Amino acid sequence: MRHENSVFHDLLKRIPWAAFERRVEEHQADKHVRRLSTKSQLVALLYGQLSGAVSLREIVGGLQSHSSGLYHLGAQPVSRSTLADANGLRPSAVFAELFAQMVSRAGRGLK
Repeated sequence: MRHENSVFHDLLKRIPWAAFERRVEEHQADKHVRRLSTKSQLVALLYGQLSGAVSLREIVGGLQSHSSGLYHLGAQPVSRSTLADANGLRPSAVFAELFAQMVSRAGRGLK
């Protein structure tokens, strides 16, 4: 059977991961983190946004149902409490700066 990447995988390929990792280092977002990396948090939040999830439970449930494919995306399943803690404690500037960089790279037709 022929393998085809998901639309979600194609979206993740558009993220400048090197720039994202630099921002994670600058803000020390992964310092003292044991379970959920900033990258996995971003993947979870993007999944929640694109799937129309309205709660952390929906995000976690959806990711759990696709757990075999998360490995290929560079992410891992997450618990609701871990995701809630990460959302509360991690600096949002990492994500804001990534968004600003991606918007600046977008063509005029996309802005």
